[in-house]
Amino acid sequence: MPDFMTVDYAGQPLWLWASFLCFILFLLWVDLGLLNRKDGIVSPKKSAMMWAGFASLAVAFGFYIWFFYEPDPQFYNDPTNLKQQAVIQYATGYLLETALAFDNIFVIGMVFTFFAVPREYQHRVLFWGIIGAIVFRGIFISLGAAVVNEFTWVLYFFAAFLIFTGGKMLFSGGDDDDEEIDLEKNPVLRFLKKRLRVTDTIDNHNFVVRRPHPRTGKMVLFATPLLLCLLMVEIVDIIFAVDSVPAIFAVTRDPFIVYTSNIFAILGLRSMYFMLSAAIARFKYLKYGLSLVLVLIGLKIFWNFLLYKELHLVPYLEPQWSLMLTVLFLGGAILFSLWKTGADAKAARG
Repeated sequence: MPDFMTVDYAGQPLWLWASFLCFILFLLWVDLGLLNRKDGIVSPKKSAMMWAGFASLAVAFGFYIWFFYEPDPQFYNDPTNLKQQAVIQYATGYLLETALAFDNIFVIGMVFTFFAVPREYQHRVLFWGIIGAIVFRGIFISLGAAVVNEFTWVLYFFAAFLIFTGGKMLFSGGDDDDEEIDLEKNPVLRFLKKRLRVTDTIDNHNFVVRRPHPRTGKMVLFATPLLLCLLMVEIVDIIFAVDSVPAIFAVTRDPFIVYTSNIFAILGLRSMYFMLSAAIARFKYLKYGLSLVLVLIGLKIFWNFLLYKELHLVPYLEPQWSLMLTVLFLGGAILFSLWKTGADAKAARG
């Protein structure tokens, strides 16, 4: 192994980061190169099987963390039981990022509808969207790790932001945000339409095509609406990262745990898009459970860093308690949503 591959980056050797990225790229190659080589509608059954595969890999990666991962103590408050803390923080982060991605799915569905993307091409857009998410999440998490570990007080800002966001979701239900989405007036989309040559219609699954220039007749590249759709999906992911990255850093300061839990959650939810997009209304009350989790994580930061570490007023809150409450809040919200929406639908049918 070359010497530079053993150099530490964010607490872990470069070979470990490279191995994880190669593993994810291999999964994406299997996805598009083998399982979905031809354009076609992904059925809910196939979508669920894809999600189950990615979820199983996420669980298997948790076992890797338990048996083989060497956590860097600088990212943990308690120097004992580092592996146990890493596993619990990974699981908490994965569940939290999965729940946060539900809104992402709803907005992506709106983007597909706006651009009238045929269902047989939607998987291709999501695939390349994941590539962008891997890159941009890596950038955001690297910057976040540098800031958080250099200026620990930033965690208090994250905590206050999460409590505010959770409280806003809890009392508003998030309905207003969905109604305010207007892609026609989106400044980024308007900018792209002004700067790019764009065809009027989608051309097969192509993001760009060659067409004669309207004035010169010379063959030049044109973007298709499918490319604009892809760019908007990437922008949606960046916007949601504003909530996502502070939330995960409030769970763990270990950059490797932050990144891996993020990527597995994104892979899982986007693979399950074709099933959830049709049933997103069944999870109507998930926002309330998620809001409680965000408030919980924000309060935990103040408890462990301010009240415990700085003021020595309270005992340390072990990570397994936040994991248990996260499962309780999110699981309870999902079960209640399924029961309530099912009961409402049954009552409407008479």
